[in-house]
Amino acid sequence: MATITKEAKYDCLVFDMDDTLYPLTSGLNLACRKNIQDFMLHNLHIEESQVAKMCLDLYKEYGTTMAGLKELGYGFDDDEFHAYVHGRLPYETLKPDPVLRSLLLSVPQRKIIFTNADKVHTAKVISRLGLEDCFDGVICFETLNLTPTLNFPAEKITTMTDDDLKSWTSEGRILCKPSLEAFETAIRISNIDQKRTIFFDDSPRNIAAGKAAGLHTVLVGSSVLVPGADLALESIHNIREALPEIWQDGEQFEPVLAATSAEAVVLA
Repeated sequence: MATITKEAKYDCLVFDMDDTLYPLTSGLNLACRKNIQDFMLHNLHIEESQVAKMCLDLYKEYGTTMAGLKELGYGFDDDEFHAYVHGRLPYETLKPDPVLRSLLLSVPQRKIIFTNADKVHTAKVISRLGLEDCFDGVICFETLNLTPTLNFPAEKITTMTDDDLKSWTSEGRILCKPSLEAFETAIRISNIDQKRTIFFDDSPRNIAAGKAAGLHTVLVGSSVLVPGADLALESIHNIREALPEIWQDGEQFEPVLAATSAEAVVLA
């Protein structure tokens, strides 16, 4: 007699990184904002009295202050901006998180990071938290904002090297959360079924966009539900209590793609 196998409810978990995998109290968020404002003042020569409000207004309107500055026509190198903003962050405040590491490694589904940050910052944060072997891939700034040359085959995208990246060029506006286009692009690149994917983020507007994109959504950092959120968790550490079905699925089905000991690769 044939065995009838029930399909797992979820086959992928997508995580924001900053202020989601570690708490806002780390101070990185505040330090990053100050560095952005310093860049605006010293590198773009924006009037000091306007910097703080402009920084916040652009963040609210365009998803990131960087994206807003580009939209307004400010010309600067993406890598230079990221190096300035992230290069002086107090990464030492981030400590290895063995509890989160254990949780992530016990999850049988694919696990992907989806962040607006660049790949250098992402690698530093993941390393400081001790989570290098916990994820199957990363969707980051470079993933969403690089345009292939005509000579770069699409089928090679998932095996990109640093040399390959140099053959790509940044063009046009910056694509980032919470734009629906950024979510749709991330979903396509990751090759996930949004109806069977859970998205974790600390930002209410990202949660709303994730829900609009068809994802199951979990707000992290607050127990208060916001529009578009299916669940709200005070801490990422509360996943097992809030979503036991993740592990129940794992007891019955093989992992879709187990994390390896290698560093998570940047998907594109």
